[in-house]
Amino acid sequence: MKSIMNKILFEHPSSVNEGYFEHMRFASSFAIGLFIAGGAAVVHAIIPCLCEKTASNKITELYRKIENR
Repeated sequence: MKSIMNKILFEHPSSVNEGYFEHMRFASSFAIGLFIAGGAAVVHAIIPCLCEKTASNKITELYRKIENR
C-alpha cells in the first residue's frame, strides 16, 4: 500500500525535482492562470473589443513559467 501511495503522490513531483507541496503550489498556480486565461477568452468571445490579448498574454506567461522550471 505504501508503495502505491508513494507512486501516486510523490513519484511525479520527485521527477521534476519538487516536493509534494511544492508541486501542489506550482500546479495550483498554473491552474489559476489557465482559469484566468479561459475567463478572458470567454469575455473576448462575447465582447470582441475586450480582453483582446489577455488570454494569449497569460498563456505566453504560463509557457515561460513552465519552460524556466
